[in-house]
Amino acid sequence: MVNLIWVGLAAIGIIYSFFNGTVEEVNEVIFTSADEAVFLCISLVSILVFWLGLMKIAEEAGLLEKLAHFFKPIFKVVFPDIPPNHPAMGYILSNFSANIFGLGNAATPLGLKAMKEMKKLNGDRPEASRSMITFLALNTSSVTLIPTTVLAIRMKYESVAPTEIVAPTIIATMISTIGALLIDRYFYYRRTRGVMM
Repeated sequence: MVNLIWVGLAAIGIIYSFFNGTVEEVNEVIFTSADEAVFLCISLVSILVFWLGLMKIAEEAGLLEKLAHFFKPIFKVVFPDIPPNHPAMGYILSNFSANIFGLGNAATPLGLKAMKEMKKLNGDRPEASRSMITFLALNTSSVTLIPTTVLAIRMKYESVAPTEIVAPTIIATMISTIGALLIDRYFYYRRTRGVMM
């Protein structure tokens, strides 16, 4: 669906340029943007490797496990449908911890495993369970302490203070996480009340 939206937007822009008389400008932007995108991806590799390496060291040092242990009492309340010692809870905590450290690559497989375990708890039904919806909302809006990719881009473009984004990121992601949790709970209780009525 997203691919269709992107193709639609591109097609509308190109067709509009024919009527607007800006085909040459659009062609120039297409090729220069493609060059810049490739150059940016290649140039970000070294910076991303550095940050991801640091985060990997933190993971190997056991920081993720300690963080998961710290958040366990909170997640028992957030996911009341999942037994505390179920594998799904372990994957959820590990996913959350990896997201906090900006380890998106490490968080994704953990999130997929968490979803798989929650699907088993849901009896392999096609519709998502309450816990699966809550997990998706929290995973999408997850608190991030170290925004690795943004730091890398700011360093690449020679920002005077590349790390000044850290504090706003923490505040913004905390607000988004709280907001996602509140919306999730609002619609859950609204739906439950509607079923009871």
